[in-house]
Amino acid sequence: MKNVKDITSEQLKKMSLRDLDMLAVQIRESLIESVSKTGGHIASNLGVVELTIALHRIFDVNKDRIIWDVGHQSYVHKMLSGRWRQMDTLRKLDGLSGFPKRAEDESDCYDSGHSGSSISAALGYAKARDLKGEDYSCIAVIGDGALTGGIAYEALNNAGAEHTPLIVILNDNSMSIDENVGGMAEHLQKLRVSRGYLEFKEDLKSALKSHPLMSKGLTQIRDAVKNSLVPGIFFEQMGFKYYGPVDGHDIELLSNVLSAAKQMKRPVIIHTVTIKGKGFVPAEKNPGKFHGVAPFDPSTATSQIVRSEDKYTDIFGAALVREASLDDRIVGISAAMTEATGLCKMKEVYPNRIFDCAIAEQHAVSFAAGLALNGMKPVVAIYSTFLQRAYDQILTEVCLQNLPVVFAIDRAGITGRDGETHHGAFDIAYLSDMPNMNILAPKDGPELEEMLRYALSLDAPCAIRYPKGRAEYLSDYALPTGCNLPQRVRDGKYICILAAGGCVRDALDAAELMEERGIDCSVYNLRSLKPLNFNFLDGILSEYRFVITLEDGIASGGVGTRIAAYAAESNALCAIKVMGWPDKFIEHGSISELKARYGMDSRGIAETAVNLIEAEN
Repeated sequence: MKNVKDITSEQLKKMSLRDLDMLAVQIRESLIESVSKTGGHIASNLGVVELTIALHRIFDVNKDRIIWDVGHQSYVHKMLSGRWRQMDTLRKLDGLSGFPKRAEDESDCYDSGHSGSSISAALGYAKARDLKGEDYSCIAVIGDGALTGGIAYEALNNAGAEHTPLIVILNDNSMSIDENVGGMAEHLQKLRVSRGYLEFKEDLKSALKSHPLMSKGLTQIRDAVKNSLVPGIFFEQMGFKYYGPVDGHDIELLSNVLSAAKQMKRPVIIHTVTIKGKGFVPAEKNPGKFHGVAPFDPSTATSQIVRSEDKYTDIFGAALVREASLDDRIVGISAAMTEATGLCKMKEVYPNRIFDCAIAEQHAVSFAAGLALNGMKPVVAIYSTFLQRAYDQILTEVCLQNLPVVFAIDRAGITGRDGETHHGAFDIAYLSDMPNMNILAPKDGPELEEMLRYALSLDAPCAIRYPKGRAEYLSDYALPTGCNLPQRVRDGKYICILAAGGCVRDALDAAELMEERGIDCSVYNLRSLKPLNFNFLDGILSEYRFVITLEDGIASGGVGTRIAAYAAESNALCAIKVMGWPDKFIEHGSISELKARYGMDSRGIAETAVNLIEAEN
């Protein structure tokens, strides 16, 4: 076999099954080697090696449309589509993305990052194909965890009714990030053990080949047997031809089933059963832990990561347990990320007061509204990027009714190497326009604990946004009543920085750099981003000649924009500069690299201050 890193999809189609099996082994070895250096999603990619090989073998990846749901399992696809030698740049600044990117390669036909949308997109591609008289296959590769989200069912219903040729591959590994929950997970478990029906079907077809009239007459009996042995026949009732369960690690079997599906002139679903983390024992034993990983040592499966107790996520989790011990009305809600959002701590102590709603953020928020209406104090812990999916529910079901729901918004701001689809840069802007919403941003770990306590005391919606990673420890104190009095954390008289949340650390560092240049800068921690304390702002706008607002969110529509608008309305004489992320989707890279690139690090803040002063003098 030639160097595997030079194998193309066309060459792969001509390889023997034995060579393809060897290729699968080499791909797994290369995946482990690459991801151990760059970090990334390892378990999900190890689980789809054979499936990806089979897809590249049967389909033309530059003509046919293969849409990877979520997309974090597309590493093997990247390797086989000519990017193998670039895998050492994976998730690095200006390197390969950890998700499909249309701008990166012709074979990436959909920029994905969130769960559940692949069937909808594939159906859109398929209908456009038919309207334009084109000829290619449309394939959606979706995990069983994604079927816990409503959008997947909406797409299945639409696709089945349209009767448009479309292939849906259900990659069933019993896992998303946390273990899958809900009725569909139970249904798929039954399907996995329904081989009795499949064997019976094949035997019956063979026996009836020479008796077509009898075959037609037994159709109803076949359907009755099918429904008794395979509970529900959910997918066929939705209008799909169902194949499965299929061994997702058998390249020959997968190739045969994909070839058959390719010829069908109707919607088809192929139910493959795979092992998440296959080929790397630590990932097989603990696929949740190895879903997304920092760089690690493959020989020991250990990584140099931030100590758990120092993460904002874990500080939140421990604080929630303490609050829950004092008030039995407090409950926690997760969207399939109990472990990742820190709710696992409360689940250990109060298992009946933690609810995993699966990958269904809209449902999770509506569910929280119902709990709040009946006297409970729900805390909804969701990553910022995923909470966007529940925008309407937050607005019309929580804020409209002014319900005391607390939103613990993890991974707020720029999150690093997962890139555009995972940055949490928009929550300040979209939540600020919602009546009745309170928005808090802690500058450090102790303040997060105090803000959670305060939020639970409110009789109104409240969002607490905090960044990914290690928490700062800048001071210990109790928040004043009301929580919307900004805190001065550094004295100065000439220029002032009003910083939100995690940006306080950057502002303090920038003030030190300015001091070296003879510029006296004060720094305030805003604490409350909504409502703003206008009495405080009146004092700041009259006291300082120069004011900079700083937030780890998009500048347009953020807290700085609202402060600048208030200053204009008040005819303030000071010069104001709003600092935040630009009006674009920020690429992937380390947080420090991205801050430096966009002038959001301490040096960039200091330079902005100097330019502001020089422009006015």
